[in-house]
Amino acid sequence: MSRVLMEEVFSVTATGFEALALRLFRQQYQENSLYRAYVDALHIHPGAVLSVLQIPFLPIQFFKTHPVTSGEFTPALVFESSGTTQTVNSRHLVKEAAWYERSFMQGFEHFYGPVEDYVVLGLLPAYLERKHSSLVHMVNAMIGKSRHPESGFYLYEHQQLAARLQALEARGQKVLLIGVTFALLDFAELYPLSLQHTIVMETGGMKGRREEWTREEVQGYLKIRLGVPVIHAEYGMTELLSQAYSKGQGIFDTPAWMKVLLRDESDPFQLYDHSAAGVINVIDLANRYSCAFIATDDIGKLHADGRFEVLGRLDNSALRGCSLMVS
Repeated sequence: MSRVLMEEVFSVTATGFEALALRLFRQQYQENSLYRAYVDALHIHPGAVLSVLQIPFLPIQFFKTHPVTSGEFTPALVFESSGTTQTVNSRHLVKEAAWYERSFMQGFEHFYGPVEDYVVLGLLPAYLERKHSSLVHMVNAMIGKSRHPESGFYLYEHQQLAARLQALEARGQKVLLIGVTFALLDFAELYPLSLQHTIVMETGGMKGRREEWTREEVQGYLKIRLGVPVIHAEYGMTELLSQAYSKGQGIFDTPAWMKVLLRDESDPFQLYDHSAAGVINVIDLANRYSCAFIATDDIGKLHADGRFEVLGRLDNSALRGCSLMVS
C-alpha cells in the first residue's frame, strides 16, 4: 500500500479527494491501533468501505483518553486544548511540524492572499498564558512570516493595541486582527474604532470568561464597535491540523484537503454530505499521523456547495460511539 505523502494532500483536488481519503483511511486502519480497534468494534471491514460516507469517524473524546497516532514516533509538537482544572484536555501528538505549518499557511493564503501583505496582530490572552496551544503556534508563525515590525501578540494591552490599529489605519496598511471571542469583545467595549483596512477574525472561545452570546450577537456587536462591515471567523481545534474560514455571516469554507460531513444526532453512523442540520464530522487529510476522520461535538448546517455553519454544541458531549470501547 502506497503511503499518503504531503504533496498529495496539499495538492489534492475536489475530484481526487475521495480516492485519497479512502487510501488514507485504509492506511490509518493499519497504522493506528486505536482507530483499528474502533473500526473493528463497529464490525466494519475496510475493504467494504467504498465511499467517504461509509468511513467510520473517531469520536473526538478519544483525544482526551488515548494517544491518537498513526505509527510510532516521538512527536515534534504536542498540542493541548484549553480547559479548566475540572476537565481533561485533548492532546494531539504531531509527528512533523511541517504538516501543521504547511496546512495552516497554505489554507490561510488560499482565502486571504500572502501573509506578507498583512500586519498580523494576535489578541490571545489565556492562550498565550499556557503552553501547547495550536492557535498560538499558528499565529506566531504568521507573525514571523508577515515580516512587519508592527506584527505581534497582545495580552491585555488594549490601549496600545488601539493606538497601533489607528496608526496602521492612517497609512492604509492591511491588518489581520485575530483574537479569541471574549478578548475581542473586551477590547471593542473599551475602544470603539472605525477600521477600514483591518480584517477582524474571531476564533471562538468564551470558556466562561463572559456570558455566552450567540454568533449573531457577537458579530453584530463587534461590527458596530469596531466599524467593520463583516466579522471573519476561523474554525479549528486542537484535534485538527487544518482550519476553515468564514468571510461573514458565519458560513465557512474549507481548503481542498478538508471536508465537512454531517451525522444524524440520533444515529451517529448515518452520514450526509448535504443536510439542513446535523452533528459535524470532519475529514482533515493533514491529520496524516493521527486520525483524519473526526466526529466532533459541534452541531452544524451543510450547504449544497460544501460550505457549512456552526449552530452550537451537543448538550451531552459523551458521543454514543465512545461506549463501544472501554480503555
